[in-house]
Amino acid sequence: MALLLSIETSSPICSVALHQNGQLIAFNESATPQSTASRLAVMIDEVLNNGDCQPKQLQAVVISAGPGSYTGLRIGVATAKGICYALSIPLISVNTLELMAYQVKMKSSNIINSSPSFLEKGLGGEVLCPMLDARRMEVYCLLMDSNLKLVEPTRAKIIDEKSFEEWLDKSPIYFFGSGADKCKEVITHFNAHFILGVSPSASQLGELGEDKWKNLTFDDIATFEPLYLKDFMIKKPNSV
Repeated sequence: MALLLSIETSSPICSVALHQNGQLIAFNESATPQSTASRLAVMIDEVLNNGDCQPKQLQAVVISAGPGSYTGLRIGVATAKGICYALSIPLISVNTLELMAYQVKMKSSNIINSSPSFLEKGLGGEVLCPMLDARRMEVYCLLMDSNLKLVEPTRAKIIDEKSFEEWLDKSPIYFFGSGADKCKEVITHFNAHFILGVSPSASQLGELGEDKWKNLTFDDIATFEPLYLKDFMIKKPNSV
């Protein structure tokens, strides 16, 4: 039986979960800004205690690999690697945007404030576009069909009124995630729909990790790095 610890730190909402055979048995999250560094280890300990699990029982750590917050990803991956090294267990990574698409696919009927047409039709021939805010009018995004097959890879994209036009002319696209809110006033095509309240969560991360566990799809702990997409920018303080 696979017992997996899942860590999601790519967004401002840091979360940790424990899954056994793909079933959620413990979960914790923190929405306090800039608290990942101070809270993550505590949250992991709380999840293990709530799941009545000793660290030595873990069989792998599943990490949300990005894109997303540069600092958050660094903290999450460093923590996951440390646990994997200490326990000699595998590291499993999941693309954060693919995780979000999976969440929408699996939980579509329960999403609050969704587009009415989304709830009426369900997921059929539509295209899913998870978006994470990359500041200004740029987002991290990808496109997947309703069967979660990748149709356009992960990339950083500057949004304007013609964005995704070639896809929108053919089928509805459902945009969601922290990057989607700022696109509502720009992408006004009749086939563009926006779903509120979707953020990556460790509560479903372990379900995707379970599939990779079964297929022995592990990452190299020594060489694995998060999917940053862009270089980290250090801002110089304003001169007085």
